[in-house]
Amino acid sequence: MPRNRNTFSSLTAWRRRVVANALQSGWRRIQQAGAVTAEHPGRLRFRRIGEGTRLAFPQGSVFGEQWIEIGACCIIAEQVTLTAGMLPDLDLGRDTVLTLGDGVVLGRGSHVIADAPITIGSDVYCGPYVYITSTNHSYDDPDEPIGRQWPRSAPVEIGPGCWLGTGAVILPGARLGRNVVVAAGAVVRGEVHDHSVVAGAPAKVVRSYDPEKGWQPPLRTPAPKPIPDGITPEQLAALAALDDLDALDALDDRLDDVTDLAARES
Repeated sequence: MPRNRNTFSSLTAWRRRVVANALQSGWRRIQQAGAVTAEHPGRLRFRRIGEGTRLAFPQGSVFGEQWIEIGACCIIAEQVTLTAGMLPDLDLGRDTVLTLGDGVVLGRGSHVIADAPITIGSDVYCGPYVYITSTNHSYDDPDEPIGRQWPRSAPVEIGPGCWLGTGAVILPGARLGRNVVVAAGAVVRGEVHDHSVVAGAPAKVVRSYDPEKGWQPPLRTPAPKPIPDGITPEQLAALAALDDLDALDALDDRLDDVTDLAARES
Protein backbone atom coordinates (compact mmCIF):
# COMPACT_ATOMS: atom_id res chain seq x y z
CA MET A 1 0.00 0.00 0.00
CA PRO A 2 2.73 2.60 0.81
CA ARG A 3 4.40 1.71 -2.48
CA ASN A 4 1.21 2.53 -4.43
CA ARG A 5 0.81 5.80 -2.55
CA ASN A 6 4.39 6.77 -3.43
CA THR A 7 3.73 5.85 -7.05
CA PHE A 8 0.61 8.03 -7.20
CA SER A 9 2.46 10.89 -5.47
CA SER A 10 5.25 10.69 -8.05
CA LEU A 11 2.76 10.71 -10.91
CA THR A 12 0.93 13.70 -9.40
CA ALA A 13 4.18 15.63 -8.94
CA TRP A 14 5.22 14.79 -12.52
CA ARG A 15 1.89 16.02 -13.90
CA ARG A 16 2.17 19.25 -11.90
CA ARG A 17 5.64 19.88 -13.29
CA VAL A 18 4.44 19.25 -16.82
CA VAL A 19 1.47 21.58 -16.39
CA ALA A 20 3.61 24.28 -14.71
CA ASN A 21 6.22 24.13 -17.48
CA ALA A 22 3.53 24.32 -20.15
CA LEU A 23 1.82 27.29 -18.47
CA GLN A 24 5.07 29.17 -17.97
CA SER A 25 6.19 28.53 -21.52
CA GLY A 26 2.80 29.61 -22.85
CA TRP A 27 2.79 32.77 -20.73
CA ARG A 28 6.25 33.74 -22.01
CA ARG A 29 5.00 33.38 -25.57
CA ILE A 30 1.94 35.49 -24.76
CA GLN A 31 4.17 38.17 -23.24
CA GLN A 32 6.37 38.22 -26.32
CA ALA A 33 3.40 38.39 -28.68
CA GLY A 34 1.59 41.05 -26.62
CA ALA A 35 4.54 43.42 -26.22
CA VAL A 36 4.27 46.74 -28.06
CA THR A 37 7.17 47.93 -30.21
CA ALA A 38 7.64 50.29 -33.15
CA GLU A 39 7.52 47.28 -35.48
CA HIS A 40 4.52 45.68 -33.75
CA PRO A 41 2.36 48.43 -32.21
CA GLY A 42 -0.81 46.32 -32.10
CA ARG A 43 -3.88 48.45 -31.49
CA LEU A 44 -1.86 51.39 -30.13
CA ARG A 45 -1.02 54.21 -32.51
CA PHE A 46 1.40 56.51 -30.73
CA ARG A 47 2.36 59.80 -32.31
CA ARG A 48 5.92 58.47 -32.17
CA ILE A 49 7.57 55.37 -30.74
CA GLY A 50 11.32 55.00 -31.14
CA GLU A 51 13.36 52.05 -32.29
CA GLY A 52 14.23 49.59 -29.55
CA THR A 53 11.40 50.69 -27.27
CA ARG A 54 9.24 48.00 -25.70
CA LEU A 55 6.02 48.13 -23.71
CA ALA A 56 5.77 44.86 -21.79
CA PHE A 57 2.58 42.81 -21.78
CA PRO A 58 0.16 43.15 -20.12
CA GLN A 59 -0.01 46.90 -20.42
CA GLY A 60 -1.98 49.10 -18.05
CA SER A 61 -4.51 51.67 -19.26
CA VAL A 62 -3.18 53.36 -22.40
CA PHE A 63 -5.23 55.97 -24.23
CA GLY A 64 -4.76 59.26 -26.01
CA GLU A 65 -1.70 57.72 -27.65
CA GLN A 66 -2.10 60.10 -30.61
CA TRP A 67 -0.71 62.76 -28.23
CA ILE A 68 2.06 60.58 -26.76
CA GLU A 69 5.64 60.50 -28.03
CA ILE A 70 8.07 57.83 -26.78
CA GLY A 71 11.77 57.97 -27.61
CA ALA A 72 14.14 55.17 -28.57
CA CYS A 73 15.31 52.32 -26.33
CA CYS A 74 12.71 52.89 -23.61
CA ILE A 75 11.63 50.11 -21.25
CA ILE A 76 7.99 50.26 -20.15
CA ALA A 77 7.32 47.47 -17.67
CA GLU A 78 4.12 45.51 -17.08
CA GLN A 79 0.90 47.21 -15.94
CA VAL A 80 2.19 50.73 -16.66
CA THR A 81 -0.53 53.30 -17.34
CA LEU A 82 0.16 56.00 -19.95
CA THR A 83 -2.62 58.47 -20.70
CA ALA A 84 -2.97 61.76 -22.49
CA GLY A 85 -6.14 63.36 -21.17
CA MET A 86 -8.28 62.27 -18.25
CA LEU A 87 -10.67 60.28 -20.43
CA PRO A 88 -10.39 58.39 -23.72
CA ASP A 89 -11.59 59.85 -27.02
CA LEU A 90 -10.92 63.50 -26.15
CA ASP A 91 -9.65 65.99 -28.73
CA LEU A 92 -6.50 67.40 -27.14
CA GLY A 93 -5.50 69.65 -30.02
CA ARG A 94 -2.44 69.58 -32.23
CA ASP A 95 0.44 69.51 -29.72
CA THR A 96 2.01 66.53 -27.99
CA VAL A 97 0.83 66.16 -24.40
CA LEU A 98 3.12 63.43 -23.04
CA THR A 99 6.77 63.13 -24.10
CA LEU A 100 9.25 60.46 -23.04
CA GLY A 101 12.87 60.93 -24.09
CA ASP A 102 15.28 58.22 -25.19
CA GLY A 103 16.20 55.51 -22.73
CA VAL A 104 13.39 56.16 -20.23
CA VAL A 105 12.58 53.29 -17.84
CA LEU A 106 9.17 53.06 -16.16
CA GLY A 107 8.95 50.38 -13.48
CA ARG A 108 6.10 47.93 -13.05
CA GLY A 109 2.77 49.46 -12.09
CA SER A 110 3.81 53.07 -12.66
CA HIS A 111 1.31 55.71 -13.81
CA VAL A 112 1.90 58.75 -16.01
CA ILE A 113 -1.31 60.79 -16.30
CA ALA A 114 -0.92 63.79 -18.61
CA ASP A 115 -3.77 66.26 -18.82
CA ALA A 116 -1.48 69.26 -19.02
CA PRO A 117 1.86 68.57 -20.78
CA ILE A 118 4.35 66.21 -19.14
CA THR A 119 7.93 66.02 -20.41
CA ILE A 120 10.27 63.29 -19.17
CA GLY A 121 13.88 63.72 -20.26
CA SER A 122 16.22 61.09 -21.63
CA ASP A 123 17.65 58.39 -19.36
CA VAL A 124 15.14 58.94 -16.56
CA TYR A 125 14.80 55.78 -14.50
CA CYS A 126 11.68 55.12 -12.43
CA GLY A 127 11.26 52.33 -9.91
CA PRO A 128 8.00 50.38 -9.54
CA TYR A 129 4.71 52.15 -8.78
CA VAL A 130 5.87 55.70 -9.50
CA TYR A 131 3.01 58.15 -10.03
CA ILE A 132 3.47 61.22 -12.26
CA THR A 133 0.50 63.49 -12.90
CA SER A 134 -0.14 66.97 -14.22
CA THR A 135 -3.68 67.07 -12.77
CA ASN A 136 -4.83 67.01 -9.16
CA HIS A 137 -8.16 67.24 -7.35
CA SER A 138 -9.26 70.59 -5.94
CA TYR A 139 -11.18 71.08 -2.71
CA ASP A 140 -12.12 74.78 -2.76
CA ASP A 141 -15.80 74.15 -2.03
CA PRO A 142 -16.17 72.53 1.41
CA ASP A 143 -19.74 71.44 0.65
CA GLU A 144 -19.08 69.68 -2.67
CA PRO A 145 -17.56 66.18 -2.82
CA ILE A 146 -13.91 66.54 -3.82
CA GLY A 147 -14.26 64.07 -6.66
CA ARG A 148 -16.90 66.31 -8.29
CA GLN A 149 -14.88 69.51 -8.16
CA TRP A 150 -13.02 70.69 -11.23
CA PRO A 151 -9.35 69.60 -10.99
CA ARG A 152 -6.31 71.84 -11.33
CA SER A 153 -3.64 71.18 -13.95
CA ALA A 154 -0.07 72.39 -14.43
CA PRO A 155 2.77 71.16 -16.69
CA VAL A 156 5.39 68.78 -15.31
CA GLU A 157 9.04 68.63 -16.39
CA ILE A 158 11.51 65.93 -15.34
CA GLY A 159 15.05 66.61 -16.49
CA PRO A 160 17.38 64.06 -18.06
CA GLY A 161 19.20 61.54 -15.94
CA CYS A 162 16.85 61.59 -12.95
CA TRP A 163 16.15 58.61 -10.72
CA LEU A 164 12.71 58.23 -9.12
CA GLY A 165 12.52 55.64 -6.38
CA THR A 166 9.72 53.17 -5.73
CA GLY A 167 6.38 54.79 -4.96
CA ALA A 168 7.52 58.36 -5.65
CA VAL A 169 4.76 60.84 -6.53
CA ILE A 170 5.34 63.81 -8.83
CA LEU A 171 2.56 66.41 -8.56
CA PRO A 172 1.31 69.03 -11.04
CA GLY A 173 3.69 71.93 -11.58
CA ALA A 174 6.79 70.02 -10.49
CA ARG A 175 10.02 70.85 -12.32
CA LEU A 176 12.98 68.55 -11.71
CA GLY A 177 16.41 69.50 -13.01
CA ARG A 178 19.13 67.22 -14.34
CA ASN A 179 20.24 64.12 -12.41
CA VAL A 180 17.84 64.58 -9.51
CA VAL A 181 17.34 61.69 -7.08
CA VAL A 182 13.82 61.29 -5.66
CA ALA A 183 13.76 58.97 -2.67
CA ALA A 184 11.25 56.13 -2.44
CA GLY A 185 7.83 57.33 -1.32
CA ALA A 186 8.66 61.03 -1.73
CA VAL A 187 5.93 63.47 -2.81
CA VAL A 188 7.39 66.18 -5.02
CA ARG A 189 5.96 69.54 -5.98
CA GLY A 190 7.60 72.79 -7.05
CA GLU A 191 11.12 73.18 -8.46
CA VAL A 192 14.10 70.94 -7.68
CA HIS A 193 17.50 72.12 -8.89
CA ASP A 194 20.07 70.01 -10.75
CA HIS A 195 22.01 67.35 -8.84
CA SER A 196 19.79 67.31 -5.76
CA VAL A 197 18.46 64.50 -3.60
CA VAL A 198 14.94 64.96 -2.24
CA ALA A 199 13.03 62.85 0.27
CA GLY A 200 9.89 63.00 2.37
CA ALA A 201 6.26 64.08 1.99
CA PRO A 202 6.32 66.86 1.04
CA ALA A 203 9.78 66.30 -0.43
CA LYS A 204 12.69 68.43 0.77
CA VAL A 205 16.29 68.63 -0.42
CA VAL A 206 18.47 66.41 1.80
CA ARG A 207 21.67 66.48 -0.28
CA SER A 208 22.98 68.62 -3.14
CA TYR A 209 26.14 68.89 -5.22
CA ASP A 210 28.54 71.82 -4.99
CA PRO A 211 31.13 72.09 -7.83
CA GLU A 212 33.87 73.01 -5.32
CA LYS A 213 32.91 71.02 -2.20
CA GLY A 214 31.26 68.03 -3.85
CA TRP A 215 28.18 66.43 -2.31
CA GLN A 216 26.88 68.21 0.77
CA PRO A 217 26.47 66.55 3.18
CA PRO A 218 29.23 64.17 1.99
CA LEU A 219 28.32 60.73 0.72
CA ARG A 220 28.66 57.96 3.30
CA THR A 221 29.95 55.36 0.80
CA PRO A 222 32.75 55.68 -1.76
CA ALA A 223 31.76 56.07 -5.40
CA PRO A 224 31.97 52.88 -7.50
CA LYS A 225 34.78 52.65 -10.01
CA PRO A 226 33.61 53.89 -13.43
CA ILE A 227 33.57 51.55 -16.40
CA PRO A 228 36.55 52.33 -18.68
CA ASP A 229 35.77 53.95 -22.00
CA GLY A 230 35.53 51.64 -24.98
CA ILE A 231 34.89 48.42 -23.06
CA THR A 232 32.43 46.06 -24.75
CA PRO A 233 29.59 44.06 -23.15
CA GLU A 234 31.53 40.87 -23.91
CA GLN A 235 34.56 42.20 -22.03
CA LEU A 236 32.36 43.15 -19.08
CA ALA A 237 30.92 39.63 -18.99
CA ALA A 238 34.44 38.18 -19.07
CA LEU A 239 35.51 40.44 -16.20
CA ALA A 240 32.47 39.40 -14.16
CA ALA A 241 33.29 35.74 -14.72
CA LEU A 242 36.89 36.43 -13.70
CA ASP A 243 35.72 38.15 -10.51
CA ASP A 244 33.57 35.12 -9.72
CA LEU A 245 36.57 32.81 -10.17
CA ASP A 246 38.72 35.03 -7.96
CA ALA A 247 36.03 34.98 -5.29
CA LEU A 248 35.85 31.19 -5.45
CA ASP A 249 39.63 30.92 -5.21
CA ALA A 250 39.64 33.21 -2.18
CA LEU A 251 36.89 31.11 -0.56
CA ASP A 252 38.84 27.91 -1.24
CA ASP A 253 41.95 29.44 0.33
CA ARG A 254 39.97 30.49 3.38
CA LEU A 255 38.49 27.01 3.76
CA ASP A 256 41.97 25.50 3.48
CA ASP A 257 43.19 27.81 6.25
CA VAL A 258 40.29 26.81 8.50
CA THR A 259 40.91 23.12 7.81
CA ASP A 260 44.62 23.43 8.60
CA LEU A 261 43.87 25.29 11.83
CA ALA A 262 41.36 22.65 12.92
CA ALA A 263 43.90 19.90 12.18
CA ARG A 264 46.61 21.59 14.26
CA GLU A 265 44.23 22.12 17.21
CA SER A 266 43.15 18.47 17.17
